[in-house]
Amino acid sequence: MEETNREAVATAVQRVAGMLQRSDQLDKVEQYRRREARKKASVEARLKAAIQSQLDGVRTGLTQLHNALCDVKDIQNSLADVSKDWRQSINTIENLKDVKDAVVQHSQLASAVENLKNIFSVPEIVRETHDLIEQGELLQAHRKLMDLECSRDDLMYEQYRMDSKNVHDMNLIRGYFGQVQGLSEELSKQLWMVLQRAMVTVRRDPTMLVSVVRIIEREEKIDRKMLDRKKQTGFIPPGRPKCWKNRMNEVLEGTVSARIESTQSETRESDKMWLVRLLEITRKYVLDDLTVVKNLMVQCFPPHYNTFQVFFDLYHKSVSARVQELAAEDLEANEIVSLLTWVLNTYKRYREEAINYKEEHLKDRQLPQCYVQYMIAIINNCQTFKESINSLKRKYSQSTEPTQNDAAIDKLLNEVAREGCQFLLDEVFLDLEVL
Repeated sequence: MEETNREAVATAVQRVAGMLQRSDQLDKVEQYRRREARKKASVEARLKAAIQSQLDGVRTGLTQLHNALCDVKDIQNSLADVSKDWRQSINTIENLKDVKDAVVQHSQLASAVENLKNIFSVPEIVRETHDLIEQGELLQAHRKLMDLECSRDDLMYEQYRMDSKNVHDMNLIRGYFGQVQGLSEELSKQLWMVLQRAMVTVRRDPTMLVSVVRIIEREEKIDRKMLDRKKQTGFIPPGRPKCWKNRMNEVLEGTVSARIESTQSETRESDKMWLVRLLEITRKYVLDDLTVVKNLMVQCFPPHYNTFQVFFDLYHKSVSARVQELAAEDLEANEIVSLLTWVLNTYKRYREEAINYKEEHLKDRQLPQCYVQYMIAIINNCQTFKESINSLKRKYSQSTEPTQNDAAIDKLLNEVAREGCQFLLDEVFLDLEVL
């Protein structure tokens, strides 16, 4: 404290010395004194205001802490009362088992009353649904089927909640709705028939194909709902999940495979040019079908199905398998040349389409979403074809010396693969530029 006073005195002396450096400044001593007094008063006022503000804040904080302490004591007393009441009501809760059973039974009866109309009219609804399926009114038939399944599932779920071990009542409900499962299978057969004729249906009656897709989407949504309920309760209705979307993919794959296999209408015995005709028909079928898919069928499926890419992969898989089957057959020399020439010409067009595909992608890099995967598939396919060609040469060619056609094929496949790699690098560089 003394040191602070000394520093203050020294500062004051230095300040006064600065003011009174000339003799004429002595006349202004009184003026200087009044000015310093005003400054001192101003500083003291600000200091008092700051201290008062701090004191008010401390007072407010203490008041809030006091109120919080009172609230905590009130909550503590309330929790003690709740704990006391809970201990006293344990025996009462145990005596409410009959009430609990009555509530469960009431819930079951309420579900039965809610579905009473459908329960009494099950045979009639089954007949109507069957007639609608035969008439091709698949959407209406599926709506009635969903009503029947909903009534059955609600009743079985309430019975499961009431007594999951009561197999007799569960079988009774299942038996009463026994025809529902048959209707579901009958409807699914109609769906698969429409999908098998998808290429024809999409031209003549695209609304039929749209109806099939909508039905499958409905069933997928119900499957997800039932699987979520199974995780929560352990109950799942009979016949769930149906997995109709997976079945649809299998049907489409089988349809494409059958389409490619049906291109062979002649044999070597009936026509020496059978392989040339087969390859040309295959090329035409694939091109025509993919054109239909791109222009018509994609409009019948939701965007997230990525319809064109799915069909493109299916046709590629089927054509690849068919070419491998042909290569494994006992082909004659001219037939081997025809097969290799077809591959060569096809990949020339394939190269042009890949370049056009890249240019379309650069116009809008958000589309298509599978651009990178498609380019990787091009590169891998070139390597696969080179290996298949070498295998054919080792198996059937009498000469081990490379020919002009061999060099042309290798050169073309290498160029396609190299350009595909360059396209991928361009894509990476474009992404880096954005960053």
